[in-house]
Amino acid sequence: MYVCGLTPSAEAHLGHARSFLFFDVLRRYLEHPRNDYRVTYVQNVTDIDDRAIAAAQAEHTDVMDVVGRYYTVFKRAMHVLGVREPDIEPHATQHIDAIVSMIAELLATEHAYTSDDGVYYAVKSFPRYGALSHRNVDELLVGARIAENESKRDPLDFALWKFAKPGEPFWPAPWGAGRPGWHIECSAMSRELLGVPFDVHGGGFDLVFPHHENEIAQSEALMPSDQHLARYWLHGGLLNFDGRKMSKSLGNFEPLSAILERHDPMAIRLLFLQTGYRKPMNFTEDAIAGATTGLERLRKAYDALSGVTGEVPLDGEETVDDIEHMAERFFAALDDDMNTAGALGALFDAAAAAQRVATENDPDAAGALRRLFEDGLGVLGMGPALERVPVGVAAPAVDAATVARIERMIDERNAARKARDFARADSLRNALAAEGIVLKDGKDGTTWTVGGA
Repeated sequence: MYVCGLTPSAEAHLGHARSFLFFDVLRRYLEHPRNDYRVTYVQNVTDIDDRAIAAAQAEHTDVMDVVGRYYTVFKRAMHVLGVREPDIEPHATQHIDAIVSMIAELLATEHAYTSDDGVYYAVKSFPRYGALSHRNVDELLVGARIAENESKRDPLDFALWKFAKPGEPFWPAPWGAGRPGWHIECSAMSRELLGVPFDVHGGGFDLVFPHHENEIAQSEALMPSDQHLARYWLHGGLLNFDGRKMSKSLGNFEPLSAILERHDPMAIRLLFLQTGYRKPMNFTEDAIAGATTGLERLRKAYDALSGVTGEVPLDGEETVDDIEHMAERFFAALDDDMNTAGALGALFDAAAAAQRVATENDPDAAGALRRLFEDGLGVLGMGPALERVPVGVAAPAVDAATVARIERMIDERNAARKARDFARADSLRNALAAEGIVLKDGKDGTTWTVGGA
């Protein structure tokens, strides 16, 4: 699985959380012993991009300071939400060689060309362009235009490589120093890390066009005509906040980290899973309050089962076979295009049964229900709900051995910067950022904090 990850140029929001929560559940479902897939989960980090550069220039700081700060907060939020770490978490700046190599292949096969301001992909060289998003190239050209600062041949052509501008990060390339465009990063990293074709490519619905359409054009232009980049494409629905798209200008934007300080993270998971992953949904305070109430029902039902002693069991209406049927319904729902709402329905039926089983004092039925709760909530990534994880994002502790390792990596980074090996220096900074360590360079040297605190 390759899932398009965060571009850490600003605070992460609930829409990001919804997308990554779904792919976390999909991964758990595939790996469950019932399905028994061995999953390699790759989720990238776009750590060089126009918005991050603009933010760094506005703050008069380094791009990697911006990326590290925002990505650290995002990682902590994912941890609190119970989202598992990716198996591989590539940063774009760590794969410049692979990106340059792929662009060279596209140039050699005349799917790309150089211009005054960079290297562009020639969209008309790829006849299948628009197939994923069901868009017609001629219709896309209507209203398309070329910006004054672009030197491309066709309005739909997109940048593979942007030549260096004063004050911006850059890397060497045969056609001129610069930095990669957004789309080529994912094509190069997925090919390098998973090989092509691979099984599942995922992301938010807003990435279907142009990002994923452009990935297909870049990647499949270099593949046999009967092969496709990914066997399955999955896109999560968009999220509105109080009925409107989240936007700072609309005044309804709240950072994900702030919401996690106010609400139980398992209630947020439950709320998202109550709507099919493809469908748009609306986040409101009333909705999260309802999810919190539902979460408490599940917890109380599970807790009630712990009091079943079985010493004097009564004749009850719930049997182990009935409960096993609930488990079958749970997985049948997930088998049906990841119908998490249907799976939760089976668990809430189990919660109602738990109260009766507790009254009947039936140990066999109680054991079957406990297994269903633990197994089902585990697949949904809500196992911590049974442990009542406290609300709020806590900074991780750093022991002495970790401090020593961080200091060694900082020394190695400083040496790389002195040797003008900026790719190595950026790689070390990114590796620390992925652990929640934020670096700050000043006149007195480099300092570090956990999560920017």
